[in-house]
Amino acid sequence: MEPKRISIGPGIVLLLSLVIGGWFLQQGLAQDRNIQAQAQLFDDVVDYISERYVDEVDRDDLYDYAIEGVLGRLGDPNTSLFNTNEYEDFRIQTEGDYGGVGLEIADREAYITVVSPFPGAPGSRAGIRAGDRIIKVGDESTEDWSAQQAVQVLRGSPGSSVEVLIERIGIEEPIEFTLTRERIQIRSVPFSLLIEGSVGYVPLNVFSETSTREVRAAADSLRDEGATSLILDLRGNPGGVLDEGVGVSDLFLQRGVGVVETRGDEGGPNGTIRASNGDRYEGIPVVVLVDRGSASASEIVAGALQDHDRALLVGVSTFGKGSVQSLFNLRGGNVLKLTTARWYTPLGRSIERPALGPPDESSEHLPITVLGRYVLPPDTAGRPTVTSEAGRALYGGGGIVPDVLVSMDTLSVEEQGAVRELFQDAGAYNAGRFEYAVQYLQSHPGAGLDFVLGDQELSELFDRLQDEGGVELSRSTFELAERFVMFDLQKEIALQGWGESGDFERGIPYDDALQVALDLLRGAPSQGELFSRATGPPPAPRQSTGSGL
Repeated sequence: MEPKRISIGPGIVLLLSLVIGGWFLQQGLAQDRNIQAQAQLFDDVVDYISERYVDEVDRDDLYDYAIEGVLGRLGDPNTSLFNTNEYEDFRIQTEGDYGGVGLEIADREAYITVVSPFPGAPGSRAGIRAGDRIIKVGDESTEDWSAQQAVQVLRGSPGSSVEVLIERIGIEEPIEFTLTRERIQIRSVPFSLLIEGSVGYVPLNVFSETSTREVRAAADSLRDEGATSLILDLRGNPGGVLDEGVGVSDLFLQRGVGVVETRGDEGGPNGTIRASNGDRYEGIPVVVLVDRGSASASEIVAGALQDHDRALLVGVSTFGKGSVQSLFNLRGGNVLKLTTARWYTPLGRSIERPALGPPDESSEHLPITVLGRYVLPPDTAGRPTVTSEAGRALYGGGGIVPDVLVSMDTLSVEEQGAVRELFQDAGAYNAGRFEYAVQYLQSHPGAGLDFVLGDQELSELFDRLQDEGGVELSRSTFELAERFVMFDLQKEIALQGWGESGDFERGIPYDDALQVALDLLRGAPSQGELFSRATGPPPAPRQSTGSGL
């Protein structure tokens, strides 16, 4: 039996349209009335609290609390409201020329977390590291502070000092640091050089307005000097200007391919940003070094080059800061910094990593390398995978996981225990190490970068730490930490005597990720051959040995 067809005449259609349209209009009006009712309810509550509460409460404060509550409920550490002074602090910091301590920080859980110290700045020289949590500034606890509150306090006149209390993974007691503020002028590429005669090395410290130009100039110069491969070092790079992240990626990608995708709501920035030029270094194998301090624009570059099989990534997984913030001018000179989108790699991998929690109780058992860095366990378990253009399996799930995860050479258990004790007085130790390095250079005016340290220098450093630095450490414990101290002192002397380039060159024998990159680049005339070598048997484990050990 065929179903009956019902014909609806024009009059019925018009009637239905009026009824349905009226229903939607009624719903819209009801929604508007509901919003108005909620706003009136809020004003009523504020009125009663400000007028009748047992203790005196400022009405303006109540509105501030309400705004803080709304922003706090978003659970987004990158969204905040600036007043006029706070916004000026933010603007000066992002322009890269200010008086401060040189720390890239972010809100993580209840405290301020160091994303990365700027190389050569007071925080870096004092020994503050990526992942450290600032729990006090001066006498004030930073619990529930926003990053901008911390920035406002940490900034100040060059030459003035500020005390911070640091909580560090693996250290039971907090560490005190006294930092002397300086004029922070961030250089994107502090130096570049040839390694082994044919490998061009370009460290990119931060993404500022000149980063693309600086990287291009450095890479061009190295190619002219005979570089047949390139290493772009993004370790410790906290990010910066998005356009410069796109620009640096553009140097290595074919015209028209995707660099980064932004996804937000209907009113936010959506779409794919694409490379607009050609691959300037086509045919030259590229390795990108990354670590937990690589964040934001660094992750855009690393993800784009990895997705398009243009670079081999070596190191450890990146930080995972993959969100877009937009600034909105509000009444009264206030500015809202609001997360309006998230970043995704060209293959659709989310860069944003779930918020980090506080250090767990087992973190004290993390192994320590001769460089004094903690070795975090691999975080690849349970991650989704995607396939690159050339068929390589890549991990998603937040941050960028390198193609070659480097397991660094660690100290013995006894050595690690001694280093942890030394870290308890890290602020005093780093100050004493700096002073001794300056004194060493003054007393050895003819020393070259190949200077050799021995037992005498270590004994002199220990005496200085005991007599002037106030470091409470037995000589036997200090001697157990000798491998780390020797390396650390060599690097400090090289930094003070020959700058960042000297510091880097002196540390090459200890740099496991760099050594793996060099091993893979040897005999790899093309990017495809480099990938083939990386998927073969891993390089033999190396024992970190350098001049003076």
